[in-house]
Amino acid sequence: MQILLIGSGGREHALAWKLAQSGQVEKIFVAPGNPGIAAVKKCECVELNLNDLDSVADFAEEHGIDLTVVGPEATLVAGIADVFAARGLAVFGPSKAAAELEGSKAFAKNLMAKYNIPTAFFKVCEDLETAKAYVKEKGAPIVIKADGLAAGKGVVVAMTEAEAYEAIDEMMGEQHKFGGAGARVVIEEFMQGEEASLLAFTDGEYIVPMIASQDHKRAFDGDKGPNTGGMGTYAPAPVLTDILRLRAVEKILKPVVAAMKAEGRTYKGCLYAGLMVCGDEVKVVEFNCRFGDPETQVVLPLLDGDLAEIMLACATGGLDKVNIGWHDKAAVCVVLASGGYPEHYAQGYPISGLDEAGKMPETVVFHAGTKISDGSVVTAGGRVLGVTAVGKDIADAQERAYKAVSVISFKDMQYRKDIAWRALKK
Repeated sequence: MQILLIGSGGREHALAWKLAQSGQVEKIFVAPGNPGIAAVKKCECVELNLNDLDSVADFAEEHGIDLTVVGPEATLVAGIADVFAARGLAVFGPSKAAAELEGSKAFAKNLMAKYNIPTAFFKVCEDLETAKAYVKEKGAPIVIKADGLAAGKGVVVAMTEAEAYEAIDEMMGEQHKFGGAGARVVIEEFMQGEEASLLAFTDGEYIVPMIASQDHKRAFDGDKGPNTGGMGTYAPAPVLTDILRLRAVEKILKPVVAAMKAEGRTYKGCLYAGLMVCGDEVKVVEFNCRFGDPETQVVLPLLDGDLAEIMLACATGGLDKVNIGWHDKAAVCVVLASGGYPEHYAQGYPISGLDEAGKMPETVVFHAGTKISDGSVVTAGGRVLGVTAVGKDIADAQERAYKAVSVISFKDMQYRKDIAWRALKK
């Protein structure tokens, strides 16, 4: 099997690493990839213009690509799956119409309301005045979300009305912090509880949930500081018990896939449900139309199955005939970020210790924001590396991950020291 993988981050490195383990895979072209991916056996990084989807499809045809796997949400929302489908090319990822589940929070919330899928009360606001009036009516705490894609950062949990007004001004006012993504906002009830991520494979009919994981969104220890794209994660997440996981599948995942089909937007690929767990209740925080980052970095090492075979079945049908299991272990991923992330940060700093960390047992260092400069690997992004370790339980995996972190260094490196703390405090 010849595979084309789209993307350049830690998620894509984890996907490439797992796909390369398939006996069915001969070659993986990755556009654009990163230095970590380039070092994976069977992988070749290639430069493609991802804004010109027809040229990407041309590449797939010219190189006899059997399956294209799309990592980033922006490329899915732009409609790459439709361009490929029109040429009879298999692609893992939803169509443009189905990807609206992530591309528009307003669409997702309205769909959930229509099909009685449990979520927070909400209001879609098209202008500043309406948004502020709704905040005044409901009070704080309250959640302000940019409607469109904002790289995981377009959400503000406002603890006071003043914070809510400020967030609305930033998104909808003259600042346009998130560009067109904030032209309208969704204002939501603040839900008490603990968040978990539940990803699932689907071919549009059949659904296979993955192991639940938990992301650490805040920049600093103790869940302090600004929201980020994710500072680390672990799996399995104990907060989503077997009973709650089953409830989420029956009340959320299956109904939303059925709803999308009923709306003429059949959903294929990876469906990511961000969930809020409160007691014996599970509600949707948001849906994403792709693998999570850094959730992928802990979920895939625990997958007992052929990822290439699974993804091809999602793209072409017959997922119910594929063997998918999970190792009875745990995984922890610690993100190493540039100093100042998620705001302003410098880059281009040499990274040391990668070889030593990569040789540690049950440990993989996934590259997220790196590049080669003068023959050395240097920092080239906010989130630089994701250090993932597998262990017999979460405590063991955490210990292994931080041991690997201790040998890696670059100037101004910042990371959380408490990844998986919720699981270990119980």
